Amino acid sequence: MNNDSLVWLNGKLIPRREATVPILSHGFSRASAIFDILGVHVGPEGPMAFRLDDHLKRLMQSAELLEMELAYSTAEITEAVRATVKANSLGRGIVKIMAFWSEEAVIQLVLDSKLDVAIFAVPHGEEVVLDQQQTLSACLSKWRKLHPETVPVGAKACANYLNGYLARKDAVSRGFDIGILLGTDGFLAEGSAETVFIVKDGVLLTPPLGRVLSSITRLSVLQAVPEIGIPIVERPITADELSAADEMFTVHTGTKVEAVARFEDRQLEAPGPLTQRVMSLMNDIIQFKNERFMHWFQPLT
Repeated sequence: MNNDSLVWLNGKLIPRREATVPILSHGFSRASAIFDILGVHVGPEGPMAFRLDDHLKRLMQSAELLEMELAYSTAEITEAVRATVKANSLGRGIVKIMAFWSEEAVIQLVLDSKLDVAIFAVPHGEEVVLDQQQTLSACLSKWRKLHPETVPVGAKACANYLNGYLARKDAVSRGFDIGILLGTDGFLAEGSAETVFIVKDGVLLTPPLGRVLSSITRLSVLQAVPEIGIPIVERPITADELSAADEMFTVHTGTKVEAVARFEDRQLEAPGPLTQRVMSLMNDIIQFKNERFMHWFQPLT
């Protein structure tokens, strides 16, 4: 952990070692914090944020779904992201935005105050390894995805990630890299922190929204692949279809596309031909080689 980095906390840049909250804070003891995380890439004119507007829209949506309100507007957070990146001389890395109640709440569940905001700029390196496309092994988790009538699964809430934590822990204990969750309806949901795509008969398939997080990388794949002639369908996917997939890959912020080489006891071509095309497309986009998607990047200088 780099304690010398600077964190934007409620309007001030402070050393990371000072960016703390009380143990009994509502965000910590009640697990009520929300967050968003986005990639920063080095472009021709300096650091560029990948789809910053969409990430901040999702952050605000997370707050709305949980009936919370941030202390800062989207415009203010945009400027705060820019200031944090500049103060830390961030090149390739990530920005993590946390919104939380720092006030103590021993037994109180509902607070009326607005959420504090902290912004971290983390470079590619020891803490966060980015862009290392490796093949994965995956299994069906023994756990099910949270039901959308219990909590808003569309909210990027820290508490929701206990579900993903259990799926990942189960997978690793069984010798796999990631666990894939089915929903309580028996259809494919997502991984611990990644969207799952499968290929069958030349068509790219992924579950619809409603029971999965509205991933920005997922959205990017859905919007980009039609440009290279790949048919894509959002629909419910059964466990049997998952097991019979011709190809499988996951997407997330850190590494846009990762091929699955083994699903349970079945070996898959990884990357398969269609997965390779998606990989190449997304790599070209984040390396500023595809002008059609340059509008996804926002300068941070």
